[in-house]
Amino acid sequence: MIFDVYCDESRPDLLSSHNPKSQYMLIGSLWLPTDFREKFKKDIHQLRDNHKIGGEFKWQKVSPAKINFYKELVGWFNAMGEQLRYRCITVEHKQVDLKLYHDDNQELGFYKFYYQLLHHWILDFNEYYFFVDYKAKRNRNALSDLKRCLSYSNLSSTVMQVQAVHSKESVLIQLTDVLTGIAAYRLNNSIRPDSAKFALLCELEKMLGRVIRPTYKSEQKFNVFKIDLTGGW
Repeated sequence: MIFDVYCDESRPDLLSSHNPKSQYMLIGSLWLPTDFREKFKKDIHQLRDNHKIGGEFKWQKVSPAKINFYKELVGWFNAMGEQLRYRCITVEHKQVDLKLYHDDNQELGFYKFYYQLLHHWILDFNEYYFFVDYKAKRNRNALSDLKRCLSYSNLSSTVMQVQAVHSKESVLIQLTDVLTGIAAYRLNNSIRPDSAKFALLCELEKMLGRVIRPTYKSEQKFNVFKIDLTGGW
């Protein structure tokens, strides 16, 4: 089969921050069969039209005035079952040693964690297209290096491309941003019980039937991979 994967991140600056305001950096990914791409995009655009949502939607724009749209959006995500899956990696700031393990290079460390997020779900005999949020200051070789490393992760599968896309041009990256924002909100304990964001978090957790927290690798719908950088067993 052929799959699309859409990626976005939350709090990437935590990797090098000397005064962190959060505990975890997250990178999120949305996985779907490529054959469903156009249908899913059409569905999301229809939701936007129904609620008169203009321009880019994302986690930072969740507000009381737009909460019904965002609730319907996560409801639609849940209703698509295992044809639409989400996985994020959560990296604890205090465990990261850029100098020792990443040549004191935040970007290098960041893409190593990108690799850890993605390679576990690259399965035998499939083809994959990865779409990551565009960043103007990205090292020009970063995505080609990531593609090369992902290609080696499973030699019976094929990584066709790793491409940067402006989030404003992709509703599927925008959806990834919302889901990653929800996960980061819960895991970083940024809760404000009287807020629209809290209402959206509760809506998704109700649908999932559980609180968002690190999951087993086998979780298929909303997978949270908390990487442990301390060693041990």
